[in-house]
Amino acid sequence: MSSGGGDRDQPDTEAEWDDEPLADDTAAEVDPDAAAAARRARLRRGRAPRRESRVTIAWRSPLVRIGVAAGFVLLVALGLVAYFTPVLAVRTVRVDGLVAVPEQQVLDALQMPEGRSMLRLDTNQLAERVSRLPKVRSARVQRVFPSSVRVTVVERSAVLYFESPDGTHLLDCDSVEFAIEPPGPGVPKLVTDHPGGDDPVTRAAVAVMAAIPVGLRDQVGVGAVVARSVSDIALELRDGRTVLWGGTVDSSRKAAVVGPLLSQPGKVFDVSSPNLVTVK
Repeated sequence: MSSGGGDRDQPDTEAEWDDEPLADDTAAEVDPDAAAAARRARLRRGRAPRRESRVTIAWRSPLVRIGVAAGFVLLVALGLVAYFTPVLAVRTVRVDGLVAVPEQQVLDALQMPEGRSMLRLDTNQLAERVSRLPKVRSARVQRVFPSSVRVTVVERSAVLYFESPDGTHLLDCDSVEFAIEPPGPGVPKLVTDHPGGDDPVTRAAVAVMAAIPVGLRDQVGVGAVVARSVSDIALELRDGRTVLWGGTVDSSRKAAVVGPLLSQPGKVFDVSSPNLVTVK
């Protein structure tokens, strides 16, 4: 009896759980179409109205489009006229930097085409033509609109000269023989066995002339540069003194010590080894 009464006092667990609705069953009853419609409505409420710019509105006008097209065609037409007709033809040529080269010689070298538009000029080709002149080291050609061309010339200048059966040859700082004529004042004579622009010893002598200080270069002016080899170059000064320079190696150091050395009495000043200079 007691055991049977105990059974009646226990709650019916399965019956109680069956009476409560499941959360998953409730979620499953939600209509997915309605949820998607609700999301779209929220997005529409948060979206700002789209406004078109004035440029976009104006571009839709047929008149604006026609005007832009007409302006483009006009620019192309003007460009073609300027390029192919004498509207921008060269009318004046200015040449700067001339000392020894006659201006007419430069104009003849240019071979400037008559009536050609400035836009069609090949300035590099024109400059190359002028640079072929023997006494011209470099040339630059520029357009100056509307109708002028400017030519800037850098002439060659002699740093040494040497005697030859056909005359006196002038050498510039690039070892280029650019003229056969008497040298200008202050140009020293080169004394070597085989003088010429392609001779290594000649090139070494020119390099030494470029390295020596300006004051010393002036003292060599009416003297001579004696080059026995690329490493045995001597400078005979106009007062009878001699500077044994050696080769082109350590020229900057030699240039620094030769000035104080020449302030001492003596006839032969040896800077061929700048760390051990001597005076005789």
